[in-house]
Amino acid sequence: MIATNHNMSPNGTAFIYNAEAPEPTARYAHARVAPASAHQTIYISGIACVQPDGTYAGVTEKADGTYELDVRAQTAAVLSRIEDIIKQASGGKGGLENAIDSVVYLTDMKSQYAGMNEEWNKVFKTRASAPARATIGVSELPDPRFIVEIKMTAVVEM
Repeated sequence: MIATNHNMSPNGTAFIYNAEAPEPTARYAHARVAPASAHQTIYISGIACVQPDGTYAGVTEKADGTYELDVRAQTAAVLSRIEDIIKQASGGKGGLENAIDSVVYLTDMKSQYAGMNEEWNKVFKTRASAPARATIGVSELPDPRFIVEIKMTAVVEM
C-alpha cells in the first residue's frame, strides 16, 4: 500500500510508503514533495565537523598524534551547521524543518550508523518531518578527522 501524508509542513509534504507500518528506528520520509508556491531551493554542499572557527567537533587528538572520533558529536555539529546555513541563506525564513533531501556519508557504516541515526532522530522527531535520506558508506572523506558528512537540499517559502 502506498500512502502520503497530506499535511503540508515547511518542507513540503511527506510521502511515506505504507504509512500504517510501525515507525522504524531510522526517521526519514521516503520522499518529500516540494511546496508548489513561491519558494527558494537551497542546495547545501557536503558539510563535515569543521566549525567556522576552525575547530573540529567530535575530534580529540591523542598524544600519539592519532584521533579519537565521536560520530554522535560530529553528526550533531554537522546538523547544527546546516541549520545555520539554511537560516542565513534564506534570510532567517528557514531551517532544518525545510530540508527535503539529504545524503549522509559515513566512513564505517557498521560502527557509526547507529550513533549517527540517534543524533539524526533528535532533530527529526518523526518520519513525516524528516527529509528523504540516503546513507552511504565511503572509504574515506577529505580529512582523516571527518567520519560523517551530510549534503542537504531545503525549500523555503519566500
